[in-house]
Amino acid sequence: MRIIIAGAGDVGSHLAKMLSSDYHDIVLIDIVEDKLRRIGSVYDLLTIHGSATSISLLNDANIKKADLFIAVTESEQVNITAAVLSKKLGAKKTIARVDNLEYLFLTNKEIFTSVGVDYMIYPEMIAANEVVGLLHQAGMTDIIEFAGGKLSMYEIRLDEHAPIIGKTLIELTNPSKPLDFRAVAITRNTETIIPRGSDQFLVNDHVYVITNQAGVDDILEYSGKMQFDINDIMILGGSRIGRQVAKQLGRQHNVKLIEMNREKAYELSNYLEHTLVINGDGSNVDLLMQEGLQKMDAFVAVTGNSETNILSCVLAHQAGVKKTIAEVENIDYIKLAENMGIDVIINKKLITASRIFRFTISSEISYIRCLTGTNAEVMEFMVKPGTKITTGLLRDLKFPRDAIIGGVIRGKSSFIADGNSEIKPNDKVVVFALPSAIPKLAKFFN
Repeated sequence: MRIIIAGAGDVGSHLAKMLSSDYHDIVLIDIVEDKLRRIGSVYDLLTIHGSATSISLLNDANIKKADLFIAVTESEQVNITAAVLSKKLGAKKTIARVDNLEYLFLTNKEIFTSVGVDYMIYPEMIAANEVVGLLHQAGMTDIIEFAGGKLSMYEIRLDEHAPIIGKTLIELTNPSKPLDFRAVAITRNTETIIPRGSDQFLVNDHVYVITNQAGVDDILEYSGKMQFDINDIMILGGSRIGRQVAKQLGRQHNVKLIEMNREKAYELSNYLEHTLVINGDGSNVDLLMQEGLQKMDAFVAVTGNSETNILSCVLAHQAGVKKTIAEVENIDYIKLAENMGIDVIINKKLITASRIFRFTISSEISYIRCLTGTNAEVMEFMVKPGTKITTGLLRDLKFPRDAIIGGVIRGKSSFIADGNSEIKPNDKVVVFALPSAIPKLAKFFN
């Protein structure tokens, strides 16, 4: 595909990184030349210095041959204008990043479609939905569901009390019983590995596990985690993410939101009917304790400051809060935050890049998600007749060692894959893959 990206910020540069390794023809546009120089020196793409709202620049980028135009600059107006112009100049499909929730209302989306904006991405809403979903799975660090929950992928951070510490995959396997779950990856320090039978689980490992519903209790038992009810939630920061999380959870939970700006706190108190809004400095330890931090089931830090979010979550964890979630937009801080014991890291830029990345993948892939804290991806493939993956047992197919099939969805049922599994046409297959594996997967599924 020929893909033109406007905006070399975190979202645009991450997209360029993901797509440049996938044999696409990539053009990256930005008004800041230094950003382009840094990215262009590392990845195989063409960079153009200037504004994506310039018709002459878009023509120079050969916009009429573009299969996809993606506008992810920091300016909503620039993104919309650039997408409209690109569509009129010949781009087949356009995507614009927006910051206004009302643009996503069904009646309003038709307005933008009519002028040439095919899809709109609102990062804060995507991130808020992630937070809400994670709070519904209290014992886990992260969860991704496939085919309506027939299979799920859980991320679990192992502490020193986890019963599986020091054990290998082989020791956890019962040959006489079909698997209800499978560990497909371990992130350890800065490295992500596809585990084999002799690999041990260590303290602070982030383990990614594919499971069906029958395997959830076993995962909790092996990892030493407990499912628990979340009733009392404290949100630090009245950002767009904080506002949307409180709006979605306020009716069913006791939600307290702390916002430092007095005018913003007053506006939020009128907007959030079922949330107690407090005007105060969330970095003030005494204030958090006075507001009952130690009694909370979950603490969500979504201020505009990554350091504040990390440190407040560490404090919440030390105070006994069962689940902590921090928005960390500085990508360099993500690994640090995970190592400090924070349960969940949210990065709206990476989430947004994953959502956009779906538009660039082949029809065989029905879902893809880039995982925070690792450069790996989890994908759901639709298996077509005649593909290599259907020609024998998995153990005989020489599947790439830097990827692993975790589970298979067949009709209304699902099962965990192993070497004796055989994939059939029309199955849905969940694959965990390192970047080096992605080009290799095509010959199995195309």
